[in-house]
Amino acid sequence: MTSPESPLPSPSPCPPPPSSLPSSPTPSSPTPSSSLPHPPSLPPTGEVMVLALGRKKQRMLIGLSILPNLFLAFLLSSDALLTLTSPHHCRLPGPLPAAQILNASLPWEKGDRVGDSGGLSQCKQYINGSQSGVENCEAGWDYNVTEGLRINIVTEWDLVCGQYWLVPVEEVSFILGVLTGCLGMGFAADRLGRLKTLLTSLTLSVVFGVLVCVSTAPPFFIAMRFCLAAASAGVYLTLYITRLELCDPSLRLLVTMVAGLTTVAGELLLLGFALGYQSWRGLLGTGAAPLSLFLTYGIPGVFPESPRWLLLSERSADLNSFSERRDRGRDDESFTELDSELSPSTRPHLSFPELVHSRNIWKNICVLGFTSFISHGISHCYSSFRGDVRGTAPSFYWTYLLSVCAGGGAWLLLWATVNRCGRRGILLLAMTMTGLASLILLGLMEYLSEAAITVFSVMGLFSSQAAASLCVLFTAEIMPTIIRGIGVGTVLALGCVGRLTSPLMDLRNHYGYFLHHVVYSSLALLAVLSILLLPESKRKPLPQTLADGEQYRRPPLGRRRRDNVPLLATPNPET
Repeated sequence: MTSPESPLPSPSPCPPPPSSLPSSPTPSSPTPSSSLPHPPSLPPTGEVMVLALGRKKQRMLIGLSILPNLFLAFLLSSDALLTLTSPHHCRLPGPLPAAQILNASLPWEKGDRVGDSGGLSQCKQYINGSQSGVENCEAGWDYNVTEGLRINIVTEWDLVCGQYWLVPVEEVSFILGVLTGCLGMGFAADRLGRLKTLLTSLTLSVVFGVLVCVSTAPPFFIAMRFCLAAASAGVYLTLYITRLELCDPSLRLLVTMVAGLTTVAGELLLLGFALGYQSWRGLLGTGAAPLSLFLTYGIPGVFPESPRWLLLSERSADLNSFSERRDRGRDDESFTELDSELSPSTRPHLSFPELVHSRNIWKNICVLGFTSFISHGISHCYSSFRGDVRGTAPSFYWTYLLSVCAGGGAWLLLWATVNRCGRRGILLLAMTMTGLASLILLGLMEYLSEAAITVFSVMGLFSSQAAASLCVLFTAEIMPTIIRGIGVGTVLALGCVGRLTSPLMDLRNHYGYFLHHVVYSSLALLAVLSILLLPESKRKPLPQTLADGEQYRRPPLGRRRRDNVPLLATPNPET
C-alpha cells in the first residue's frame, strides 16, 4: 500500500497572524487609524490667527476700525477753517460805515502780487479822519466774513496785522503735533500693543479736545492744539495698522480704500457742520465728543488685540494652547480666550543690532519716506498756483472741495488699478504725473490759459494725493509686524515735514513760490527713479519678523520670473 500524498508547500507561505492581534477588525475594536497619535500641530501663522477670528467677526472688527475715521476728520482737517483770514479793516466809530466813509477813513495800499491793483488798507487808518497821517488800528477790526466759520480763532482773537504771525505758528504747531504723534504712538504700538496704544490715544484725544474747546487765549490754544494733534494722529495710525493686520491679502486694498473714503466723507461733513455751527468751538467739540464712545473698545471681547502682534509676543504657552483649541474645532472662541490670557508684562522682542543691519528695510523706508515728503509738500503748490501766478486766488470753498474730491478720486483710482498693475507701478505712474504737471505749469505758465492752468493743477493735485495715500499703504505692507508702527509712523512724519512748507510760505506771503515749486518738481523726478528700487507687495502675506522684511526685494526689471525667496513663494498674479 502506498501512503497518501502530503500537500505540497506553497512557494511563498504566509505566516499566520499573531494570536494577540485579530485577523480582521471587529465592530467593537478601534480602527488602526484612530489608534494612531495625531501629528503635532504647527505654530499658528499670522494668516491662521486672522482666519481663527471667523469671517463674521473679522468683518465686524474691520468696520469698527473704520468708523472713527469719520470723526477724526473733524480734528485733523479743520485747521483750514480755524485759520481762514477774511477781509477786514479798522473798526470805525458809529454804525457800519458806508463805502464813502471807508474811502475817506482808510488809506489805499498797493497789492503785493503781480496783477493785484491793491485796495483799502486792512491795518491802517487816517488820524482823526483827516488824511494828514495814518496810524494803526486802535479800536480793533471789522470782518467781512463770506466763507467758512463766522467765528474762528482769527476773528475771535484778532490775529491779523501785527498778530498775524500767530496763525502760521498755530499751523506749524499743529503739523508738528501730528509728526510727534506718528513717531511716538507708532513706537508705542509696536512695543505695548495696538489696543493699549489705541485706548491711550482715544483718551488723550477726548481730554485735549475738551481743553481746546475751552481755550481763552492763543498761547493756551496752540499748546493744547499740539497735544490734540499728537493724540489724534496716534488714533489714526493705530487704527490703520490694526485694520491692515486684520485683513487677508485680497482685502487689504479694498478695506483701506473704504477707510479713506470714510475720511473724505468726514471732511465733507466738516464743511457742512461749519456752515451750520458758525463757531470753531462747536466744530471741534463735534469731532472730539464722539471719540469717547470708542473707548468701549477696551471692554474685553469687543475689540481684541491684533492677532499678528500677539504672534510676536513670545507667548509659547498661549500659542500652543491656541493650536490645541484650534484642532478641537473651537476657532471662533480660541482667539478671545487667547486674548484674555495674555500677560501684560510680555512684549515683542526687537533686536536693535539686527534692525540696524537690516539694509533692505532701511532702503524701503527711505524711498517711501522721501516719496511721501515730496507728494505731501507739492500738493500746496498746485492749490495756490493760480493765485501765485495770476494774483487772483480762488475762493476757499473751491480750493477745499477740490482738495477733498481729489483725495476721494485718488482712492477710487487706486482701488481700480493697484491690484491689477501693482503697488510699485501705480506709485511710479502717480509720481511721474506729478512731475509732468509741475514741469508744464512752470515752463509754460506764460502761454497757458486759465482753463489749462486749472486742468494741470487738478492733475498734479490728484496724482500727488494718490502717491501720498499709496506710500502709506505700501509701507504698511512691506514693513514687518514687529516694526510696522515705527515704519508707517516714520513715513507719515516725513509727509508732515513736507507739509511744513505751506504755513511757512503763507508767512512770507508766497514770496519765492516759483523756486519752491521748482525744487519740489526736481525732487519728484528723483523720487521716480528711486521708486524702481522698491519691491512688490501685491497679494503677498505681511512679513512678521525682520528676517521676513529683509526678503522683500526688488523684482527683476528685464525679464519675468518667479521669486525663489520663501516669503515670496506664494503665487503672484504679476508673474
